[in-house]
Amino acid sequence: MTSSQGRLAPAKVNLFLHVGPVDAEGYHPLASLVAFADVGDVVTVERAAQSSLNVTGPFGGALAGEGDNLISRALRALAEVGGEAASALAVTLDKRLPVAAGLGGGSSDVGAALKATRDLLGLELTDAALAEIAATTGADGAMCLHARSAWAEGRGEVLSFEPRLPPLAALLVNPGAPSPTGAVYHAYDLGPTAHADRPAPPADWSAATVIPWLADQRNDLQAPAVALQPAIAEAIQAVSALPEVRLTRMSGSGATVFGLFDHLAQAQAAGEVLAKARPGWWIVPTTLG
Repeated sequence: MTSSQGRLAPAKVNLFLHVGPVDAEGYHPLASLVAFADVGDVVTVERAAQSSLNVTGPFGGALAGEGDNLISRALRALAEVGGEAASALAVTLDKRLPVAAGLGGGSSDVGAALKATRDLLGLELTDAALAEIAATTGADGAMCLHARSAWAEGRGEVLSFEPRLPPLAALLVNPGAPSPTGAVYHAYDLGPTAHADRPAPPADWSAATVIPWLADQRNDLQAPAVALQPAIAEAIQAVSALPEVRLTRMSGSGATVFGLFDHLAQAQAAGEVLAKARPGWWIVPTTLG
């Protein structure tokens, strides 16, 4: 019998993010195309005498004293429907993604923990069933449980998977400054608001066509996030100045910025250049999609 299961909790990137004005229930409608990176946190679940959650990794300290973690809440919800999921589990979260970074880290951690627990305990639950549990932890829950390229609408919970999205070479850059989602949305509400419009798809789904199509879209949270956190503007400027970068944009509510390239080797070379200039920043080349 397997005693442990590990899962990658991949970073989520909003390739564009169109946001409408807040509704009567206090939520913002949105339209986005999301892709997932091949880098992220790692969640490991093991059978144990008693349940525990241990947070390690380069960004683990940012979650110290967090108390009732999203993972713990999700696993309690799983126990209500999964029978043996009530077994004692020791969970280790290797926190490799920056916190409050616009990469869906917390929601992706939940998805990885739910899948790892299902596999460890042999639970007969589909991804769709797990996504319903993940959705109770936040609007990105179901999206990050599936971890597949998708159009996201509504409050982020209305998903249309997009298998045609090609792999995109990218550089993820975080200047080491948190960008809390709630504060960014509040700043957005104080300024001119846009619309949660879903654009017509690109003429074809080759990377050569998709990247300029993405350039015609926007992230409506970028301006308010920059106003609150000037380090984001520094990151955008730095990535935009890199050789061979095709598109630079902030992901989600920030503070992570991504640059798209024609080839991964270009993203890797650009990352080396930027790391020398900004040794304190989190800079990671990756493939999205």
